[in-house]
Amino acid sequence: MVVADDFFFPGLNIPGNTSNPLGSRVTTVNVNQLPGLNTLGISVVRIDYAPYGLNPPHTHPRATEVLLVLEGTLYVGFVTSNPADPNKKNKLFTKYLNCGDVFVFPEGLILFLFNVGHKNAVAFAGLSNQHPGVIIIANAVFGSYPSINQAVLTKAFQVEKKICKNPNMVVADDFFFLHSNIPGNTSNPLGSRVTTVNVNQLPGLNTLGISVVRIDYAPYGLNPPHTHPRATEVLLVLEGTLYVGFVTSNPADPNKKNKLFTKYLNCGDVFVFPEGLILFQFNVGHKNAVAFAGLSSQNPGVITIANAVFGSYPSINQVVLTKAFQVEKKAIDYLQAQF
Repeated sequence: MVVADDFFFPGLNIPGNTSNPLGSRVTTVNVNQLPGLNTLGISVVRIDYAPYGLNPPHTHPRATEVLLVLEGTLYVGFVTSNPADPNKKNKLFTKYLNCGDVFVFPEGLILFLFNVGHKNAVAFAGLSNQHPGVIIIANAVFGSYPSINQAVLTKAFQVEKKICKNPNMVVADDFFFLHSNIPGNTSNPLGSRVTTVNVNQLPGLNTLGISVVRIDYAPYGLNPPHTHPRATEVLLVLEGTLYVGFVTSNPADPNKKNKLFTKYLNCGDVFVFPEGLILFQFNVGHKNAVAFAGLSSQNPGVITIANAVFGSYPSINQVVLTKAFQVEKKAIDYLQAQF
């Protein structure tokens, strides 16, 4: 039943309508619009910008993006996943792009594109998946349906490949990690601690596509909204009661909201968080809680949304943030001051 039109999409020469608060429009050509892309691992978008239009901070959970500017000047950037050292900040990489310039946004990281000129701008991008997905951070965190519990939000907004070891040098300890029975120190503003066992701590995981974490929660402790850009997470509750949830990527219909899926979990319950989506876990009990999680990558990465958006170094331009979150500058000043 396959026909030539399954491989054909007309009209990407037509500008998108940028009459919206952000002043941008993305015209998507993925497997939903072009069935011939199925299984081929690629898609394309056209992005139109009004003067000072913004494609706001967002992620593509399943694709790297390569952007080509055709008209105008764009200020673009992406923020790295959380550094291994908790005392360091997520790093922001930015560039001003002109006609003919190309920029790469790695899979799963938070990125943005802002037209800094007085005229319209146009860009095309290729994405390394026929259905890359998109999660606009502001919409997903603050505009999901139903809304994320405000206790979660008020508390929250305070990889690279490893080189394989010489086989002759491998020892049993490369496959062994001690002390996952020891509670993590939750004396911090969020009241939680994640003890990570990935390829950095356990070399024997290299190339095996799996890792594990222990998560300790003080009473009302929060593992704040975050993503794992390279892994699905399966969580098992060992002690306490957790309110957990994840938010879907942006719906195809721009009039619909990102959907929030939540559940209360007790001892023995298991919950799955799909790769790349924004998720959280909140201890709703008066006692400590403990959970273990398996992740489908030896180095899944983690991006804590509040830290990456409001605490990167250098800071994301406030014009980008005020427009993306549709708030006044003083609100951004306050949020950035928390990180």
